[in-house]
Amino acid sequence: MLRLIALLFALCALPVLPVIAQTADQPTGTIAVADTAEQDAAIAVRIRNILAELEGYEDVTVTVSSGIVTLRGTTLETTEATRLNELVGRVDGVVAIENEVTETTDVARRLDPAFERFKKRLLQMVNYTPLLAVALLAFVIVVALGWLLAGMRRPWDRLAPNAFIADLYRQVIRLVFVIGGLVIALDILGATALLSTILGAAGIIGLAIGFAVRDTVENFIASIMLSIRQPFRPNDAIEIGGDEGKVIRLTSRATILLSYDGNHIRIPNSTVFKSRIVNYTRNPERRLLFDVGVGYGTDLAAALHLAEDTLRGLPFVLGAPAVSVWTEQLNGSDITLRMTAWIDQRETSLVAARGEAIRQILAAFEAAGIEMPEPTYRIVSADAPPSSATTHEPTPETPGEAPAPVNDPSESPDVQARAEQQLERIVEEEREGAADEDLLQHDAPRE
Repeated sequence: MLRLIALLFALCALPVLPVIAQTADQPTGTIAVADTAEQDAAIAVRIRNILAELEGYEDVTVTVSSGIVTLRGTTLETTEATRLNELVGRVDGVVAIENEVTETTDVARRLDPAFERFKKRLLQMVNYTPLLAVALLAFVIVVALGWLLAGMRRPWDRLAPNAFIADLYRQVIRLVFVIGGLVIALDILGATALLSTILGAAGIIGLAIGFAVRDTVENFIASIMLSIRQPFRPNDAIEIGGDEGKVIRLTSRATILLSYDGNHIRIPNSTVFKSRIVNYTRNPERRLLFDVGVGYGTDLAAALHLAEDTLRGLPFVLGAPAVSVWTEQLNGSDITLRMTAWIDQRETSLVAARGEAIRQILAAFEAAGIEMPEPTYRIVSADAPPSSATTHEPTPETPGEAPAPVNDPSESPDVQARAEQQLERIVEEEREGAADEDLLQHDAPRE
C-alpha cells in the first residue's frame, strides 16, 4: 500500500518539474499558429550570428525545431551560460529555450583568456611607453621645482617665527608639489580616476598610522605650539612638574634642562605643553624667605623692628619691593617670625643671600638678648610625685658673658650669583654644539 502511494506521488510530480524548469527566463507573448522550417532556420541563423559576435560562445551550438531553441556546448563561466536565456528570448519567433550549456573544465581553454589578456596588456604597455615617459618627465620636473622652491632659505625663514616652523613650511611645499606632479602625470596618461583611489587609500592608511602613533603626533603638535609661544628662553631657570633647571634647548621632541646638580633632564614636549611652568628668570627680582623662632617672653614689636632694620641694611637687599617681617605662627615653645626680602637674582645668588640674611638676623637677635629657645619637653614619671617632674630647658647664659657682636653687613660673605653664571656658561657651550636642533630664539616674542 505504501509503495502504491509513493508511486502516485511520483507520477503527480513528473509533469510539474519540467514546467518549472521551462518557465525560468522563458520568452513571453502569443505563440503563432504557423510553423515552418524556413522560420526555424532563420531563427537558428540569427542566433548563431549573434553568438559569433560575442566572446565566450564559440563552443555553443544552436538547433531550432517548431520555435523551440536548444542550446548545447560549454562556456568559460556559468554566468555566460545563464545570460543565453535572456539573449535568445529576445529573438522573434522563439517559443521556448532548452539551455543545456555547461561550464567548461578544459584547462587549456580556461587559460587561453588569461594569456590573451596578459598579451593584450603587454602590447598596450609597449604602445604606452612614449606617453609614460612624457608623464614621468613631467612628474620629475614638477617635483624638482618644488624641491628647489622649498630649498630656498630666505622666504621661509622670514615668514616663519623659528627654524622648526620654516622647515615645516618646506615639507608642506614639497608634499604639494609631489601631489601636483602626480595629478599632471595621471592626467597625461588619462588615468585621473586612479588619483581618487590613491588618495582614499592614503587617507585610510594615514588614519590608521595616526591612531598607532597618537603620542608621537601629540608630541609633534606640542613642539609646534611651544616653538611659536616660547614660554621660556635659553638659560631661563624654570620648574616643570617638579623638575628644576636651566633651559638648554627646545627640540622637535623634548625640552632639555640642565639641573643644578649638572644633570640633563629631557621632558617630552607634550608633557611640557600640558604642565604648569614656573619661570624664575622672567622677573629679575626674586624674594628670599625664611622663618626664625623667638621665645614667648619676647617683645614682638621690638623683634620685628630689629629684623626689618637688619635685612634692610644688607647690601644685596633691594629697596623696592620693601622688606617685610610679620608674626607667622604660635608654636609649642616659640613664636615663628617670617622674614622676606628681595634681591636681584642676576647679580645675587638666592641661596647665598638667604644664608647670609639668616646669619645676620641670628647675630642681631643674640646681641639684643632676644631668646630663640629650643623645643622644651616635660618628662613625668608615673612613680614619682608631681613635684619631682623634671623639665629640660635651655641652660641660661653664664653671668657676665658678653653677647655675641653683631656682624657688620659690609663684611658679609660673597653672595654674587657665581654658580648660576657658571651654569649659564655650560648651557651656552652646549647650545653652540647643537645650534641647528634648537627651536628657541633670544629675540623671539614671548608668550
